[in-house]
Amino acid sequence: MRSFTFTGNWKTTVTLEHFAIGIRNKMEEHGYQFCEEPNPEIQLVFNFVDPTHPQSFRRKGNGTFVITVTENFTTLHRANVLSVAYPILIRSLGNMMLFLDRSSFPHQTYFITLEQGCYSISGSEGKPNYFNEVFKRIEPLAQSKLVINNIFVPDLPSHLWKGNQVTQSLSLAGRKLEEMNLLPTPFPIEQVLSPKDLRHIQRLFGIGGLSYGNLSARAAAGQNAFWMSASGVNKGALNEIGRDILYIKDFNAEEAAVEISVPPNVKPRRVSVDAIEHWMIYSEHPQVGAIVHIHAWIEGIPSTEINYPCGTIQLAEAVAKLVRQAEDPSRAIIGLKNHGLTITGRNLEDIFERIDGKILPQVPMS
Repeated sequence: MRSFTFTGNWKTTVTLEHFAIGIRNKMEEHGYQFCEEPNPEIQLVFNFVDPTHPQSFRRKGNGTFVITVTENFTTLHRANVLSVAYPILIRSLGNMMLFLDRSSFPHQTYFITLEQGCYSISGSEGKPNYFNEVFKRIEPLAQSKLVINNIFVPDLPSHLWKGNQVTQSLSLAGRKLEEMNLLPTPFPIEQVLSPKDLRHIQRLFGIGGLSYGNLSARAAAGQNAFWMSASGVNKGALNEIGRDILYIKDFNAEEAAVEISVPPNVKPRRVSVDAIEHWMIYSEHPQVGAIVHIHAWIEGIPSTEINYPCGTIQLAEAVAKLVRQAEDPSRAIIGLKNHGLTITGRNLEDIFERIDGKILPQVPMS
C-alpha cells in the first residue's frame, strides 16, 4: 500500500490547515493511505515548517521522500522566490518544496526542487482543480525509487590509477562545459546545513554539494563499464581517479547499487546520482560512447512527460525509453522535464560539435 503522512504544524493558519485537509483528501482519493505517525516504510512525508525556523524530518531510509510545505505572507517579487525559498528547502532536508505564496492575489503555489527548478500554478485551495494540479506535480515523488547506493571495490588495475585517454577526454570535456557556462555555481550547501545534517543528506541522496551536471564515457568498446564524474565535484577540474572520476564496472540489481572500481588507499567520492541512467543507456546501446547531462535546454527535442527526481529508477527508465525511440540512439538529445538535457554521442567530441550554438541556458519550467 502506498503511504504518506504529515509532520510539523499544519494548523498554524486557517489557509495552511485547509491546504493540509485538501491534499490529504486528494492523496487518499488516488489510493494513498494516510498514516498518523511516520514509519521507516513511509513513502511520502509532508513536512509543514515555519519559514524562519524550518525543522527537518530525519528519514530512516532513502525510500522516503519529503515535501517541505510553508506559507509566505511577505510581499515578494516572483524573480526572488527561488532565492528566498531554496534555503528553506535545504534546511528542512526536503526533496521538493511547496511554497504557498499568500502575499498577492491571485495566490501562487511554487514548486521548488533540489535542482533549483522553480515553477508555479496560480490560485489556492478554493480554485477548481487546484488539488488536481498539485497532486499531478508531487505524485512522481511518491512513485519513485532511488538507486543511489554505491559499492566500492578497491580492485582498479594499477595502470588506471592515474587515468588514461578516456579520463583525459572527460577532464577536457568538463573544462569545456565550464567555458560554456553550463556548470551553474553550486549552492553553498555546507554554509546552510550543520555538518550532521550535511552527512545525513549525503548518505540518503548521494548529494555531495549541489554541483549540477555530469558526464561519462565508455571505458572501452564492447564493455558496459564506463568512467563518470563524481557527485559534487567541480566538473571543470576533473583530475583525481577515485575522487573526481570514477570507474563504474557493474550494476547490482539485488542491492540496487552501482559497483565502482577504485584504487587502493583512496577514500572515494560517491558517483553522480544519474549513474543508473547512464548504465541503462550504455548497456542497451553499444554504439553510445559518451553521455553528457547539463541543466540547459535545446528547442524542439523529445522530453520526458513526468519530472521524476534525480537518481530514481523511474527517471532512468523514462530517459532510456526516449533514447531507444530516437532515430539514432547513439546521437540522441533528450529533455528531462523541468530539469535539463541528457545527450548521447559516439564520443564526447561528437556531443560538443552537435550542441554548439544550440544551447539555451534556461530550462523551461511547467
